[in-house]
Amino acid sequence: MSLLPRTAADFSSAEYWERFFKKRGEKSFEWYGDYNKLCGVLHKYIKVQHKVLVVGCGNSELSEQLHDVGYKHLTNIDISETVVTHMNQRNAERRPGLTFQQVDATKTPYEDGSYQAALDKGTLDAMAAEEDGELARNMLTEVGRVLCVGGRYVCVTLAQESVIKLAVEHFVQLGWAVRLHCLQQEGGSEEDSFALPVFVLVCTKFRQPMPQPVLEMCLGEDGAPARLSQVSELLSAVREHQAYSVLKKRLRTDAGAGSDISLTLCHAKSGLPRYTLTVQDCLPSAKVPRSNHFAIFIVPQGSETSWLYSSSEGRKQVAGSANFKRLIIVSMHRNQEYTDLEAVQSELSPMVMELAPPGMPANQRVPFLTVGGTLGWREEVSRGVSELSGEYCVENVKGEDGELYRRLIFLSNANIIQSECHLISSNPAASSHKKKSKKKTKPTAAPTASTQSLSVDSSSLCFSYQEVMVAGLSLLGVDSPQNKGGPVSVLLVGLGGGGLAQFLRDFVPSVTIEVVELDPVVFEVAKEWFGFRPDDRLTVTLGDGLDRISVLEKEGNQSFDVIIFDVDNKDSTVGMSGPPATFVETAFLQKVCNLLTPRGIFILNFACRDMALRESVLERVKASFPTTLSKKIEEDVNEVLLCSRRGRERSDAANVPPSLNQAAKSLQSSLCSDRTGTSSRPQLDVADLLSDLRVI
Repeated sequence: MSLLPRTAADFSSAEYWERFFKKRGEKSFEWYGDYNKLCGVLHKYIKVQHKVLVVGCGNSELSEQLHDVGYKHLTNIDISETVVTHMNQRNAERRPGLTFQQVDATKTPYEDGSYQAALDKGTLDAMAAEEDGELARNMLTEVGRVLCVGGRYVCVTLAQESVIKLAVEHFVQLGWAVRLHCLQQEGGSEEDSFALPVFVLVCTKFRQPMPQPVLEMCLGEDGAPARLSQVSELLSAVREHQAYSVLKKRLRTDAGAGSDISLTLCHAKSGLPRYTLTVQDCLPSAKVPRSNHFAIFIVPQGSETSWLYSSSEGRKQVAGSANFKRLIIVSMHRNQEYTDLEAVQSELSPMVMELAPPGMPANQRVPFLTVGGTLGWREEVSRGVSELSGEYCVENVKGEDGELYRRLIFLSNANIIQSECHLISSNPAASSHKKKSKKKTKPTAAPTASTQSLSVDSSSLCFSYQEVMVAGLSLLGVDSPQNKGGPVSVLLVGLGGGGLAQFLRDFVPSVTIEVVELDPVVFEVAKEWFGFRPDDRLTVTLGDGLDRISVLEKEGNQSFDVIIFDVDNKDSTVGMSGPPATFVETAFLQKVCNLLTPRGIFILNFACRDMALRESVLERVKASFPTTLSKKIEEDVNEVLLCSRRGRERSDAANVPPSLNQAAKSLQSSLCSDRTGTSSRPQLDVADLLSDLRVI
């Protein structure tokens, strides 16, 4: 290990290689494998009769082995005088026709078009280690010069992104055809085996440059070539194979590795993400039947955002329920077509079987598991781009409860549902709202053309935290009987699909709502796809919620009974997914408090995985609001904070006020009144939603 280069510059230094080969002596050094590993792909592209230039030969035995099987026209060059002298001496008697020359690969003395193949094992990787890549480009230019029309540059490489990008772009600009083989690692139980796969880059020179890039990827030495259209797609495919190889190495050598490791597989032709595999091992203490070694679980389309499949804790629960030694949880991606479970099984089997746990018997039958025996159903209905939030899509999905839902997803964080609504048939005979069962049922087949006429069920809130927010309005009635039945003014920051705002407008008596939404595109999506209809009781102000609250507080001529923050944090570097950090600074929270009426309440959708940050935010909230209650959302990181300006003067101030139960009953009664002009009724149990409140 002490012989390995300490800096990138060493790779391209003649002095370094002189020291390297003097210290190594006669022992051969095989970069990335020997003849036995490489012969299949080398014989495919380099024929015995070809005149071959071996670039940066070192003291590898590869040229000697090629010579022994019939290759008699090999010119071996290296920058190191030591290695050239040694190799000539080593082969003088046994292989007198095999010669080695001290030549700089960037400046060779050979004539134009004098070779039919150039063989490079690791030299490109060494040359490209130099920061600006100039040596590597000079070498590739020289290789291109000495190759004849139809000649091939065959390079054995680890395909680090900067290296392979440099080489591929170089030959694409020259109009050459480029093919890349990813060689499978056989066995690989050795501790010192490469974690990364070895690639063989084959670039073919044409008389006339190719008008369009010819880029192909092959799996193994004989794999069928998959045609790619852009260099970026080829690089993406390389990254996928490298990640897969590293994952296999880790699972093979690290006893505790198989816990929540994820890998994305891309479509062979488009290069787009197709599957995400997450490896989940059961705990060593778990009692797993001997025959339950390995299984594959297919997450139904549209369910990958649920807590069970998108969180580490949820996946552990799935693995524990499945009760296999190792479970591979597979999620399918948007914009990809999947025929049926059998087709997915056939597609995945060749790869996932290599992720099996050690000790699994040969020919073990591996089950593919899913919910209800189907792949689920998803239909994209719209896609666009927001300048503020990036690319988004609107999709219809069939939930595990058999119901249809519409979702807004920002693709920069595709595992988070930005907004969701329940869909019902527009047919009056079938539009009566049925209470949604919490019990999961077997999904039915994908919707047919007859179900395309759908409308949004405004009486249903799809997020548990929004239901708690509505139930939190009960705090308005605590110790304030004089306000019972009076008007309620709400300031809501964050529109999303508009479901919460419309529910409040439709089912809370005498309410007026101002929604502040930063993104105009979200406002348009809400109107077009989520049935959002503002009116004189529900208005929308486009702008920054921070600015709006600051302006209102400074003007001092308007106050609100309820202020709600339902806004996410786009900064993924902070361990708080909502709200943005500036919304919970002490000075801003004081502005919120100043905007509330004497009975007013502040409601916050709070999601924070950083425990230290969470405690800091809670301390700031408590400092601004005398009464702060928290409701943890089951099976999620979210919690809803219900904050009141009114203090707790009772001796039982550490407990939830007893009068809240009566206020909850009052709110429940008012919500059941029909003010929508339809037969819809909200299915909320206010008292149950307010159970388990905790005083902060």
